[in-house]
Amino acid sequence: MELKVDELFREAMSHLASGVAVITARRPDGSPCGIAATSLVSYSPHPPSLLVCVWHESRCHDALAGCERFGVHLLRSDELELAHRFADRAARDKFAGLDWHWDGDVPELDGSLAYLRCRRAENFVRYDHTILIGDLQSGRLEAGDPLVYSRRRMDWLMQPMMP
Repeated sequence: MELKVDELFREAMSHLASGVAVITARRPDGSPCGIAATSLVSYSPHPPSLLVCVWHESRCHDALAGCERFGVHLLRSDELELAHRFADRAARDKFAGLDWHWDGDVPELDGSLAYLRCRRAENFVRYDHTILIGDLQSGRLEAGDPLVYSRRRMDWLMQPMMP
């Protein structure tokens, strides 16, 4: 079956598994904001840095594009509800009722698989996204399995390899 290029792209990319993260920042008014993201990759080990893509229409876009520091929370396999909360474009206060605190000027969610505090090193605008490169400043790593996004679902679980 022949697909149009945009259909081919969406279908092919749906087969590419990725981890699910919540990216957080402080808005200029001092309130926290956050988005769910699957467009996140390690960028370089020297210095340790990562790259995340933020859609221009996201309500958190301007805060992330303009902040000095941001947080990356890699989600555990049991945090599907949290992923849906931060993916919800209509939710007004995504932090209401959550366990979180300020890590200096970065909102840190408690209990995620990993938390990485990053200093924004660079921004690039390309098409309908801003690409942020963040240098790792600090963080923490917890035990657990990652939440994985694949085939348009965020509930895939990593299974151990069979001997």
